[in-house]
Amino acid sequence: MSCELFSLLIAQGSLLEARNMSLITIENMEFYAYHGHFEEEQKIGTWFSLDLIMDVDTSKAELSDELEDTVDYSAVYQVVKEQMMIPSKLLENVGRRILNTIKERFPEVKDAQLKVRKMNPPLGGKMAFVSLEFKMN
Repeated sequence: MSCELFSLLIAQGSLLEARNMSLITIENMEFYAYHGHFEEEQKIGTWFSLDLIMDVDTSKAELSDELEDTVDYSAVYQVVKEQMMIPSKLLENVGRRILNTIKERFPEVKDAQLKVRKMNPPLGGKMAFVSLEFKMN
């Protein structure tokens, strides 16, 4: 990398920002919930599995060793749980609600990806799951 490009990246903050970012993941969160287009799905429910990857500036917490200087994983999990307990007809709605709520409540999360899996969906054949992946806007 040239000195000029290096200086430009530092001036813009992108190099420093990139050095301070960490990926925090909460994987295989399981919930029994009532999401689905079909009436039976809304009455009987099924299992869902979610993976969340968050891009967070952890530089302050790396030095302080204090929870308030990073994103609280348990608080994020509670948001996911809260949103999963609100019935929806479509996984698209559930996933977007989760990411929008995380964005609203945790400004330290700069970016996030979410994968929602519906286990054993009623599609007329045998399969482990269907899934959707979402990115934060």
